[in-house]
Amino acid sequence: MKSYSDSYKAAGVDVTAGYKAVELMKAHVARTMTSGVLSGIGGFGGLFEIDTTGISKPVLVSGTDGVGTKIKLAFLMDKHDTVGIDCVAMCVNDIICCGAKPQFFLDYIAIGKNYPEKVAKIVSGVAEGCVQSKCALIGGETAEHPGLMPEDEYDLAGFAVGVVDKDKILKPDTQKPGDVMIGIRSSGVHSNGFSLVRKVFDISEKTISVYYDELGMTLGESLLTPTRIYVKAIMELLDSVKVKSISHITGGGFYENIPRSLPDGISARIARKDVQVLPIFDLIAKAGSVPERDMFNTYNMGVGMTVVVDAADADKAIASLKASGEDAYVLGELVASDEGVIIEY
Repeated sequence: MKSYSDSYKAAGVDVTAGYKAVELMKAHVARTMTSGVLSGIGGFGGLFEIDTTGISKPVLVSGTDGVGTKIKLAFLMDKHDTVGIDCVAMCVNDIICCGAKPQFFLDYIAIGKNYPEKVAKIVSGVAEGCVQSKCALIGGETAEHPGLMPEDEYDLAGFAVGVVDKDKILKPDTQKPGDVMIGIRSSGVHSNGFSLVRKVFDISEKTISVYYDELGMTLGESLLTPTRIYVKAIMELLDSVKVKSISHITGGGFYENIPRSLPDGISARIARKDVQVLPIFDLIAKAGSVPERDMFNTYNMGVGMTVVVDAADADKAIASLKASGEDAYVLGELVASDEGVIIEY
C-alpha cells in the first residue's frame, strides 16, 4: 500500500494505521465467512448472495444499534474484545423477533485515535458475535475522529440484515388470553441502562474492582459480561413449535418491550415471585435505592427474551430452548386487558 499523507497525519489522522488495523482484523473476519459471502473486506460494498432455498417469498429484515455507555466500562477496564459481541447481539436479537434468520452484519467504529491493535480487539468481539449468530461480517468502517473525542475513546454501532419467508413472519395478532409467555434467562445487564448503573455505583476504576460474593466476581466483570445472543435457540425453537410472538427485553425493560409484541386488548400477566431476578439487579436496586417499578422499566431483570406460545406447546418450547443451552421457564400468561404488562405481587 503506497497511500499515505504526512499532512493528514499531522492533523491527527494516520491512514496507514487504518491499513494496519484492516490487516490485523482479517483473521477475525475470516471466522465469520459463510457460503453467501461474495466479497472480502476492503471493497466499497459487501456482496452477499441470500440462500432462498425453501423460502417462497423472501423478506429482508434489518436492525441497527450500538452498545451505549457500557463502552465506558471497556475503557476503564481496558478490555475491548467483548463489546463487539454486545453490538451484534443488540441487532440480531431484534431481527429474530419476527422470525428472521440473520444473514450478514456490518460494523462502524468511530475512534479518537486509530490504534490498530485496539481496533482489532474490538473487531474480534464483533466477529465472535457473528459466529454465535451464524451471520457473516461482510464489511464495516473505522473512522478516526481527532478532536471530536479523546484519543483513547471510541463508539461502536452495527447493522444486521436477516431474511424470513413472508408466510412465516410471526403474527402477534394470533395471540389470545390463556397463551403462555416463556422467559429466557439473560446473561446480566446486557447493554441497556448503563447511565443509571454508572450513577448508582459512581463508576470508577476503584468501584469496578470491588468483588461481590453474590456476583461471584468483581462489579466490572459482571457489568461487562456480553449480551447473550439467542439466534441459535430461537431458530431451533421456530422449527419445533408454533411461536406467536417474541420480545427482546432491552432499554425500557418489561413495560416498554413486552407490549411491542402484543395486540391491542391483550396484556401479559406476570407474578413477581416467578421472575428469576439475577443478583446484579438486586445489587443495583439496593445500591441506588431504585424503586422496583423503575427497575422493571429500565432493565431486563434476568429475562433477556420472552416467547409466547399456546399453553399446550409450553413444555415442548421450554424443552427446545433448554436443549439449545438456554435457561427458560414459564414467566406468565396472556390475559384480556389494555395494560400491556401486569406484574402481580
